[in-house]
Amino acid sequence: MIIDHIGLGVSDSEKSKAFYIKCLEPLGIKLIREEGNTVGFGKNNTTLFWFGPSNEPAMRVHIAFAAESRAQVDEFYKAAIAAGGKDNGPPGIREVYHPNYYGAFVFDPDGNNIEAVCHKPE
Repeated sequence: MIIDHIGLGVSDSEKSKAFYIKCLEPLGIKLIREEGNTVGFGKNNTTLFWFGPSNEPAMRVHIAFAAESRAQVDEFYKAAIAAGGKDNGPPGIREVYHPNYYGAFVFDPDGNNIEAVCHKPE
């Protein structure tokens, strides 16, 4: 990985926390730290994804979380939609990227494009 961590500004930390707890759970990504209204998620006690409140208008971002299997991508999508995410592309092959690119896309509560992707063949 070439990035150490990612941070986002969000309009409502509690709403975003509830969303990400549910949609990242199928990927094995958990809430690790909270410092006031700043929240950190990751794996193996390593926090890689942070967010906190921001009053500034934010540019929308795209973040793709790695999935270990296509089933995890499917579960991510179901959990994200159930948590209030908006569909931006259901689970499926995206051959435009490569023949085994299996991804699903949702908009989070702030309109960021959040993806789970598996690059392995079925």
